[in-house]
Amino acid sequence: MNDHQRTDGFTAPVDDRYFEDYTAGATYEYGTVAVTEQEIIGFASQYDPQSFHVDPVAAKQGPFGGLVASGWHTVALMMQLFARHYLSTVASLGSPGVDELRWLRPVRPGDRLRLRLHTLDTRLSRSDPRRGIVRTHAELIDQSGEPVLRVTVVNLLRTRDSA
Repeated sequence: MNDHQRTDGFTAPVDDRYFEDYTAGATYEYGTVAVTEQEIIGFASQYDPQSFHVDPVAAKQGPFGGLVASGWHTVALMMQLFARHYLSTVASLGSPGVDELRWLRPVRPGDRLRLRLHTLDTRLSRSDPRRGIVRTHAELIDQSGEPVLRVTVVNLLRTRDSA
């Protein structure tokens, strides 16, 4: 069974998942993703070229005592797991944004991260009942069990009837 066929605690796999399949109060965990020095430097060189993200030598003298991933890289890693395992591939209508984004601990080369999700609430849209809104509390957890990122993600999803 491939990743797109697994239900991971849902009643439907990610490629047949609609608004109705998301249940408030449900918790899920996915991962892991390994973080490499090369990826940290590559991402930051393009998007966040601060010395503690791109220069291992200078980073040793910096505020984190070594190379750390950009917070935006950490968000991208969260989104990779979120989109691959949780977010419907057939019903997603995008997102109006996120709330309460927090970087809690630096992510370093060699860290292994997993994603923990808690569906906070679901409701039908007031303006279009063919879509619903799902709010999800997301945390990236490192290999020590410590959260490194916390964010509330808001997604718009089509209902099964609208498909």
